[in-house]
Amino acid sequence: MTKLRVLSYNLHSLRDDRRALAEVVRGIAPDVAILQEAPRRFRWRQKSAALARDFELVVAGGGLPALGNLILTNLRVRPLDGFDIRYPLTPGRHMRGAAFVRCRVGRSTFVVVGSHLSTDATERPSQAAVLKARMAELQEPVVFAADLNENSGGAAWRTLADGLVDAAGADERHTFPCAAPRERLDAVFVDPRVTVLSYEVVDTPAARLASDHFPVVVELDLPD
Repeated sequence: MTKLRVLSYNLHSLRDDRRALAEVVRGIAPDVAILQEAPRRFRWRQKSAALARDFELVVAGGGLPALGNLILTNLRVRPLDGFDIRYPLTPGRHMRGAAFVRCRVGRSTFVVVGSHLSTDATERPSQAAVLKARMAELQEPVVFAADLNENSGGAAWRTLADGLVDAAGADERHTFPCAAPRERLDAVFVDPRVTVLSYEVVDTPAARLASDHFPVVVELDLPD
């Protein structure tokens, strides 16, 4: 078995305290960071690379092609290949998508998936169905993290959770908003072949300055 530390974090389009944000992520020291609301517009490659340097990580995939879903890794993790998808656009709404990166650590190969679903309740179920269909095509164990923009029990949440393990277990701590937490929008799901060792919502003074979402950290054991 191979241990892996995974961070899921909505960065609030980098509108908050960048120094605090870097402090939070470096303190967590993830092997894999699955980020939402990362750079996706002008000079997104340079901005993503600068963000990775701030976090002491490297860019593995995502960015503009995944519409702001960015996957970073440390040097322990080797990205092998990846692709991005975009959900059908509803007129008048924001286009959204997902990033997929196949990775290897030691003898373990797995696929990291990151997404950020719509704020519109009528749009989320169809986005979840598209994403679920693509994840079902993967042969390797999946590590999937997202800002689902709904709480557990919602239609999109149920679709995506089907057949996967919610890393939180019975822990329903809220992840949003930092100023007055009342919703659990951020989740990490893993393949049943993956063992969840721990789950944490990081609520620190720096985290409250860094974004409007709390970071979620999970420790995993991957199958060889």
